[in-house]
Amino acid sequence: MPTTQKTLMFLSGFLTSLGSVVVICSILGTQAWITSTIFFTDAISNGTIVITYGLFRGMSAQDLNEGLQDLDKNFEVLGILDNSSQKSLHSVAILFLVLGLGASVLSSVFTFYNSISNPYQTFLGPVGVYTWNILSASFVFLTMVLFVGNVESNHLSEKLSQKLYPETTNQRVTHSYGYSFWLILLVILLNIVTVVIIIFYQKARYQQKQEQRKPVEYAPRDGILF
Repeated sequence: MPTTQKTLMFLSGFLTSLGSVVVICSILGTQAWITSTIFFTDAISNGTIVITYGLFRGMSAQDLNEGLQDLDKNFEVLGILDNSSQKSLHSVAILFLVLGLGASVLSSVFTFYNSISNPYQTFLGPVGVYTWNILSASFVFLTMVLFVGNVESNHLSEKLSQKLYPETTNQRVTHSYGYSFWLILLVILLNIVTVVIIIFYQKARYQQKQEQRKPVEYAPRDGILF
């Protein structure tokens, strides 16, 4: 059976790993990744289109300076992109986030297993916990980079606007990233905290082993021989 110290430390790691799982699930399920305001012109008027979307769904609203504006629209992001570079990068970003979720789930399984058992010298021990947390942080960071690159350099929002309102011509666009996007940083922080907790446990365990050796190392030779 593991010691009380080990149980408490790995249960703390389990809670932070479980927290990253919950946060990633909320990131996948919410639409507040980005809000893009697109200034446009058409044949008879001009105005703005505000598009708010996440990885899967979004909504748009049109505001005309004059004339009859369209009703608000709900849309599926991948459903309206067709076969394009924007769709490909967006799909890869989703894949990386799902892989990050899987790595966080495995981290929570490993930390919980270590709190009730002692697989210290195998991959199921701290090495496995480190591996899954590093992979999780890497995957979600890549998701962040790909999403920003797709929006800023590959003009994802403009592409969505063209598909939703094909009669308009885009002139200028501004972006505001929402809480769902910034929650990725919280996932990375939770991964780091999990790793730090296990490092502290390993250092404490090493110090305990060193202290247990000291009485033997410094005992009189006659006493050791006796």
